[in-house]
Amino acid sequence: MSEPGIDKADLAIQGMGCASCVQKVEKAVKGLPFVKDAQVNLATMRASVTYVHTPGAREEIRKAVEGAGSYRATLLPADGLGESEFADQMEQAEEREAKGLRRRLWVALFLSGLIMVVSMDLMIPFLKIQDREVRNLLLLFLAGPVFFWAGAPFHAGLIRSICHRTADMNTLVSIGTATAFFYSAMVTLRPGLFAVDRFSSFVYYDTATMIITLILVGRTLEARAKGKARQSIRSLMGLQPRMARVIRNEHEDEVPIESVIVEDQVIVRPGESIPVDGVVLQGASSVDESMLTGESLPVEKSAGCQVVGATINQNGTLRIRAEKVGADTVLAQIVRVVQEAQASKAPVQRLVDRVAAVFVPLVLLTAIVTFAGWWFWGPEPSGLTAMLHAIAVLIIACPCALGLATPTAIMVGTGRGAELGILIKNAESLERAGRIQAVVLDKTGTLTQGRPEIAETESSGNVSRDDLLRYAASLERVSEHPIGRAVVREAERRDLAAMAVDSFENIPGKGVRGMIEGREALLGNRALMESAGVPIGEWLDRADPLFRKGRTVMFLAIDGAAWGLLAAADVLKEDAAESVRELKALGLEVTMFSGDNARVAAAVAADLPLDGVIAEVLPQDKAARIEDLQKQGKQVSMVGDGVNDAPALVQADLGIAMGTGTDIAIESADIALMGSSLKGVPLAIRLSRRTLRTIRQNLFWAFVYNIVGIPVAAGVLVPWWGISLKPVYAAAAMAFSSVSVVTNSLRLRRMRIT
Repeated sequence: MSEPGIDKADLAIQGMGCASCVQKVEKAVKGLPFVKDAQVNLATMRASVTYVHTPGAREEIRKAVEGAGSYRATLLPADGLGESEFADQMEQAEEREAKGLRRRLWVALFLSGLIMVVSMDLMIPFLKIQDREVRNLLLLFLAGPVFFWAGAPFHAGLIRSICHRTADMNTLVSIGTATAFFYSAMVTLRPGLFAVDRFSSFVYYDTATMIITLILVGRTLEARAKGKARQSIRSLMGLQPRMARVIRNEHEDEVPIESVIVEDQVIVRPGESIPVDGVVLQGASSVDESMLTGESLPVEKSAGCQVVGATINQNGTLRIRAEKVGADTVLAQIVRVVQEAQASKAPVQRLVDRVAAVFVPLVLLTAIVTFAGWWFWGPEPSGLTAMLHAIAVLIIACPCALGLATPTAIMVGTGRGAELGILIKNAESLERAGRIQAVVLDKTGTLTQGRPEIAETESSGNVSRDDLLRYAASLERVSEHPIGRAVVREAERRDLAAMAVDSFENIPGKGVRGMIEGREALLGNRALMESAGVPIGEWLDRADPLFRKGRTVMFLAIDGAAWGLLAAADVLKEDAAESVRELKALGLEVTMFSGDNARVAAAVAADLPLDGVIAEVLPQDKAARIEDLQKQGKQVSMVGDGVNDAPALVQADLGIAMGTGTDIAIESADIALMGSSLKGVPLAIRLSRRTLRTIRQNLFWAFVYNIVGIPVAAGVLVPWWGISLKPVYAAAAMAFSSVSVVTNSLRLRRMRIT
């Protein structure tokens, strides 16, 4: 929950190209006196700004972003969802930008191809041009549109960078290509100025144009890859239906989703998306909630059941009363959390930020030193050699890969998590999850169903277990007691029809009594049987092992004779044991917390491969127990229901809240599981580890690429092995580095659930 007087602004930014752009924008925004924090993400092209509420602050923030360089900033709607038209406009703007990029690329490819052919005329006899001046003029004519039009974004960026006294990727590209182009133009137009030796008439139009072309290729592939990385958030936003059928004035009207208000009654037909969060008033159906929870099995819904917007109604018509609409729906919360997580920065990003702050100026200095070194000490033609090496340094050192290494992995990782029903609150939580060493699981509602279920039934020799359960469920059909409801659920699961009950009586603290088909039926505890004079000595012996397991045992008697017993317990979830085994397989120490006595906790733990059990823990003491584990030097994750476990979730290094899709417990947990399946816990840990590993891979190759590439481009290997790097190859390597980083991050989208 935000502090009083503190607001947040999110902006979409167009025109950022590298890590230096991120630094410029952040510095400009943080320079505003009312801004508390600003985080800019290159992969999502978004900025998230926290500021003290001030009139006109949002507009000042937007102007500060645009004033930092060649950027266009747009303030995003505060709700993050419900403004579908705005989202469409942003997507259309991105598509227009992509189309413009492709147009420049195709022109550059065509003309650069011709330039390469003409430049190699000495190797192609029928294209050989005897007059070198005519050949150079032809090359200038072909290269002009590539340099001035296709490369215009880089040159415009350079001019604006100079105006703002900053430097970024555009600076490096524009200076490098401009050096090659204008040197070649002077050789072409004023050849006498350079009539020193045979090397003086060489031109480098192919270098200037191919650098621009290859960088445009990289930009196009990068934009396509980043678009794929953003598909997760777009698919989530696309789940929201645009229209809803609302009952108003006793008529069914189809209205835009923005027009639906709380208390409206909405009709949802088979195959349609549910437009709001609400409660079913009429109808019964199966609802596919997999898009939000990650759980594949449909959920049965009838009158009184809660439903979540954007889930799919499968086979029945439902009449729903709207309880949450617009920005208050679960889907809106999910989109908002994912957007915030994708815009946040992992701690590992701080190193990249420090490097980016000085990277471009350092590269410019390196290029100058390289030029001077080859000019004074290089072989003839020293001037041309110096120029080519300096250009190679400028081009290969573009910090795109560094800027994209962390945010693309976080964007894809958090998006994939949302698809699987795992909400990761921020990038820091994602990084911490990958370092967890111990997991503490709350028993009730986490490992177990959180409600009593019939665990065992035993009947006398002449009574079937189905008959035992049928009579018991008939008696409990009108009961509201949790154990009574468990009996009824078990009978329904077995498709056992209920029988009519007369003279029903609830006996507090003991059980229930009634007449079924003229026979007196009793269902309750030992005290009820003894007060009614029913002999149950044999059944007490058979119930003793169940009592030791912590089961709640009920006896059934018909016409004064004991028919058998039913044992209720808060049973384990079906996937609990498998999930614990998966956590153990990940090398984690797994412990269970329980507020029950040691006997009940031990009975539950007996079916689980746990490392430890801590019983009789009160909710207020759980945080202290977590702290004890942390004092042992362990990175601890707490998994609970997010309500009574809130202190422990906050105390833990990583809090994971179990959810049902309507209460995601975001405030107290770092990660929220939208479904009830415990398998989301090891899945979240695996996803975090994979994402962290991807970030490390990206950063390793980005740093190694520059550490190795810049010296090679500067020519340090020439004196020993004669190895140098032409500017064209440097451009290809730079483009490949950025695309490879994004492509490596995209592998997270294919992460398997099991």
